[in-house]
Order: sequence, then C-alpha cells, then structure tokens
Amino acid sequence: MKVVYVVAAALYNKEGNILLAQRPEGKAMAGLWEFPGGKIEQNERPEQALARELQEELAITVTESDLFPLTFASHTYDSFHLFMPLFGLKKWGGSPIPQEGQKLAWVPPTELHTYPAPAADLPLFDALACRDEA
Repeated sequence: MKVVYVVAAALYNKEGNILLAQRPEGKAMAGLWEFPGGKIEQNERPEQALARELQEELAITVTESDLFPLTFASHTYDSFHLFMPLFGLKKWGGSPIPQEGQKLAWVPPTELHTYPAPAADLPLFDALACRDEA
C-alpha cells in the first residue's frame, strides 16, 4: 500500500482558537474540515513543506523556527496510508486568506469535533482538546 506523507499546522490565534479549513468542492473529501497543510515533496523537510503549503494555501509567511511539533497522525484509508506530523504555530506574517476557495474557521480546541473532518484528523482533534484542558 502506498504511503502518502503530508504535513499540517494548528495555527493558534491570540484567543487560543485553532484555524480549520474546509476542503473545497472538486477535491477529495470535499466539505470536510482539516488543518491547513499538504504533501511533502521529494527532498523536502516537513517544516519546509509546511512553510511552502501555508504560503500557497493561506498567503501567510512562516519562519520554520516558529513551528513546534504537537503530534502526528498515521491512518490507513482504502487506497493509501497517510502519515502526517502536526505542528503548532502561534506567529506568522500576514493574515490567513484562503487561496484555493476554502472556507476558514477559528475554533476553540474543545469544539474541534463539532466540525466534520477526515478520519485521520479526528485523533488530532482529541489530542489538541486534551492539551487545551491540561
């Protein structure tokens, strides 16, 4: 089975809410909410890929040293296995502006589960909700 390597970010605003993006129509899993990010290209480090993806998806500038590791997802879908490190981010340049037609929502960590999401993201929602309660 093919393994797909992606990387994602939990962007935290000053109130402690986390940014979710809704997958636009025409994409796999359209309508589901997820953390911004994307595929890691060949010879690309996860932090480097995430900085690139956030620039492409949200038009924000990220300094790799501002990313901090949170957790990861390892999930088998029907046709591939997904491995996704999740980084936290509290500082970036610019304001998140959707570049791919996606909707954005700032969500309190304890309310992440109120948004329908891909199966791989659900354990991450749990981890961030628990982290917020600690």
